[in-house]
Amino acid sequence: MTAMATLLLARHGQTAWNLEGRCQGHADIPLDATGVAQAQALARSLADHRIDAIYASDLSRAFETARIVAELRGVTVTARRDLREVDVGSWSGLTDEEIEARFPGAEYHDGESPEAHLARITAAIDAIAAAHAGEHVLIVSHGHALSAYRRHIGAGDTPLRNCEWFVVSRAR
Repeated sequence: MTAMATLLLARHGQTAWNLEGRCQGHADIPLDATGVAQAQALARSLADHRIDAIYASDLSRAFETARIVAELRGVTVTARRDLREVDVGSWSGLTDEEIEARFPGAEYHDGESPEAHLARITAAIDAIAAAHAGEHVLIVSHGHALSAYRRHIGAGDTPLRNCEWFVVSRAR
């Protein structure tokens, strides 16, 4: 029988750009004060959960969220570039209104395609699961990334709030 990895997947805490409705993509926007408080609340909400390893996107908003959780557990956070948010190209830093004004009628940005993004996120999560069979692993990533993954595995279609998390079991 194949041992399953239990994955706790969490979105990072709030940033100023989240609050302003700006596309972040690969822009390295840090947590704001609310985001830090959300990460601390995430750490408390996970206090009773076993966590053997922690991975995070290398973007500071996700890495810092993971570091705050890890701090209470003495676990090291492993940064992975492949856990980043979708690359939104020239839409980076823009609100929906600004996108419509600059790129009228555009259905998608000139960055990473949804298919390429999903393939990247799925491969990253599958690799982590394969490396941690029988263990419980926290993965801190981004809203679009985790929502796409959740849809892909049939675990829901509701957007994740900052520091919201869910659990899946994966065998690889």
